[in-house]
Amino acid sequence: MGKAYLRRMDVKYLLAASYLALAGAANAADLSDVSLEGDMRKLVVHDTAEAVPGVTFDTPDGETVALADYAGTPVVLNFWATWCAPCREEMPALQEVQTTRDGAVEVVTVATGKNSVDGIMTFFEEEGITELPILLDLKQGAARQMAVLGLPVTVLIDAEGREVARLTGGADWAGPEAQAVIDALVAPGT
Repeated sequence: MGKAYLRRMDVKYLLAASYLALAGAANAADLSDVSLEGDMRKLVVHDTAEAVPGVTFDTPDGETVALADYAGTPVVLNFWATWCAPCREEMPALQEVQTTRDGAVEVVTVATGKNSVDGIMTFFEEEGITELPILLDLKQGAARQMAVLGLPVTVLIDAEGREVARLTGGADWAGPEAQAVIDALVAPGT
């Protein structure tokens, strides 16, 4: 193969990569225009959507659920623990997001660290949490892969499976400020 052929191939690959990057950016959830007020002042919006590691979680029945299983739908991924007061406080609001969005977004709750399955089930039952998944990361492998430092941490993932923002600390996810953020996550480019 001649050098001219290789240069043409390099240009073709460069153009293809540029096209894919621009197309991906055009489809990304645009949270840059959302006014971050109230609890959402703590939200860190990424300049560029970031790849999410291929993490998995366990169910209380021992099945494995992959974050990739939610591909095609925006995800509000919440890492929490039963011993964490702000985590417990925000759970009813997260359920409200799940039940009022008609499948346009999935709220995925992951109990990470030292949590007893019985304690999680009891908490969900006492609070009437019936519409959120009980997923486990008891050895904190997924939390480590996703750089979760402290709890609660809520990661906003666009429909393409990329992290667009994250919030450390509790928040009223059913409040108007959070709803504006979720609106932007669900309807990118609008």
